[in-house]
Amino acid sequence: MLRLVRTTSDNADFRALVQLLDQDLAHRDGAEHAFYAQFNKIDKINHAVVAYQDDEPVGCGAIKEFDANQMEVKRMFVQPAHRGTGVAPALLAELEGWARELGYAACVLETGKKQPEAIRLYQKSGYDFTPNYGQYIGVDNSVCLRKAL
Repeated sequence: MLRLVRTTSDNADFRALVQLLDQDLAHRDGAEHAFYAQFNKIDKINHAVVAYQDDEPVGCGAIKEFDANQMEVKRMFVQPAHRGTGVAPALLAELEGWARELGYAACVLETGKKQPEAIRLYQKSGYDFTPNYGQYIGVDNSVCLRKAL
């Protein structure tokens, strides 16, 4: 049974999963990884979720304020053995629900073109492409998406 736990970036399981995510992204992004890594620090994230399957941490995600009306989805990851089992959609729905509870009207996010499974997840979950924002403007590998809550 999948169990979702709301926590912060101080959670040891969240930190361990993010390390696995960073390893995966370093492999996928190659030389571009250093550029993205600077925007993915997890210090002081107050809204993180860890997914547990039989008490094993199998996935994570987080949200942080993007602006007064929007939260940014960050650090989404599911361990490879648990992909395709519904963990990612459950995590994303939990993060969106939390953002709604906090009074935000939308979620935005950035992912890479080298992560087509992530793009499919977000599109299936109701996200639409939006112009690249902030540090991602003009970055060819970046894809930005948005969903009204």
